[in-house]
Amino acid sequence: MKVFFSALVLLVGLSTVSFAQKGVLKFKEETHKFGKVPQGTPVTHEFVFTNTGSDPVVLSNVTVSCGCTTPVWSKEPVLPGKTGSVKATFNAAAAGPFNKPVTVFSNTEGGSITLYLNGEVVPKAAAKSSK
Repeated sequence: MKVFFSALVLLVGLSTVSFAQKGVLKFKEETHKFGKVPQGTPVTHEFVFTNTGSDPVVLSNVTVSCGCTTPVWSKEPVLPGKTGSVKATFNAAAAGPFNKPVTVFSNTEGGSITLYLNGEVVPKAAAKSSK
């Protein structure tokens, strides 16, 4: 009888854990295309997400690939059904194409997601003539 009861408790415990859903980040977009950006002009994009899970989501850190990109993110827990954001500012100093990753770390099941900023930095004169 003790074995049966122990097995039943274990089965119920495992079933409960398997159905538990953590917080889930659902971003409106995972890549933002700036297009042509005038050289020397910083550009910013705000990635907005919704927590579609059942637990609060906490963004623990946001990392970027270089010092040319600066992230700012929601510091408070994002409750289920609510929204938060990650803003990334790219300093368009060097001419040429760019594809900058912004990696978001959180307490969600996957643990991280990478967002991207891309476009092309053009000399200011070229940016004005293409409009």
